Amino acid sequence: MNINLHIERLILDGVNIAPGERHLLQASLTNKLTQMLNNGGLARNLVEGVALPRLATSDIQINDYKPMELGQQIAQSVYGGIGRE
Repeated sequence: MNINLHIERLILDGVNIAPGERHLLQASLTNKLTQMLNNGGLARNLVEGVALPRLATSDIQINDYKPMELGQQIAQSVYGGIGRE
C-alpha cells in the first residue's frame, strides 16, 4: 500500500524554533510519522483515500524546544488522528 500524506501547514503557537533548526523538526516529524505509518498503518476510514481540511490532534507537553524531540512528539500526535486504532 502506498500512502501519500501532505501537510500543507503546521501551526505551533508559542513555539520558538530557530530558523536554522526548522529542517531538523521537519525531518524528525517526517521520519517518525513514516515509521509509524509503515508499522501500524492508517485508520480504516482513511484507507480508501480522503482529504482532511484539518486534523485535530492531542495536546503536546513541551518542556524544551529541541526540534528533534518536538518533531517526534508531533508525529505521534498526528498519527493518533490518522493511524490504525
